[in-house]
Amino acid sequence: MKKNIIFSLLLFTLGFDTQKDEAFSSGEYLKFRVHYGIINAGYATIEVKDATLNDQAVFHVIGKGYSTGMTKFFFNVEDIYESYIDKSTRNPYRFVRKINEGGYTKNQEGFFNQKTNKVLVKDYKHKTEKTFDFPKNVQDILSSFYYLRNYPNVNKIKIGESVIIDMFFDNETTKFKLKFIGREDIKTKFGVVSTMIFRPLVQSGRIFKEEESLTIWISDDYNKIPIRIKANLLVGSLKADLEEYKGLNNPFKIKSK
Repeated sequence: MKKNIIFSLLLFTLGFDTQKDEAFSSGEYLKFRVHYGIINAGYATIEVKDATLNDQAVFHVIGKGYSTGMTKFFFNVEDIYESYIDKSTRNPYRFVRKINEGGYTKNQEGFFNQKTNKVLVKDYKHKTEKTFDFPKNVQDILSSFYYLRNYPNVNKIKIGESVIIDMFFDNETTKFKLKFIGREDIKTKFGVVSTMIFRPLVQSGRIFKEEESLTIWISDDYNKIPIRIKANLLVGSLKADLEEYKGLNNPFKIKSK
């Protein structure tokens, strides 16, 4: 069952650095090509905009995933994820999750109260409203990506060590754990790029072969953007590669063409 793979894999990609410069800013746009073997399965995009929420300036992050070509006829995917993020703390104020994946649908909106540590989740499909407690600095699935791109002291992490944060997803808070694997120079359409490699732990048995079935390569520069993702599934493997980028806040380091 691949209903959350095409887009969600990209949202688990993370970047880290101790630089004083911000890893991202408003105007950043990333596009990824998702392929299953030799089949071009679809694309995913994620962009950052400026917005105002409750009279406060915030980052408005919009992620979209969609299938293309023959894949669209067999398994149509139309996903939209949004997050409104505090520009100082990087904590979320609101999230949107509207997905349609082969007939599997969700239509939810969440409102974080950072003073009371409670989040109100409105489920428009089932017409319900529920409130959940959350720990300090909890992230939603999109804000996690941007929160961790400025995560401190990860340049000192050793191979085999992990970074852990709290993530609110599917009406519960879970520990999101990533293990550092090492560094590698990889060939891309842009040239050879130096990367850091991480493996987030995922649930084995339903989609993935084992807990460490995901491998993520992020740029080893001040941007810390995902370059490549590979997932070993129960049947075959899925890959996503950076296809296009705009508005990076720092130079994109390419070792050679």
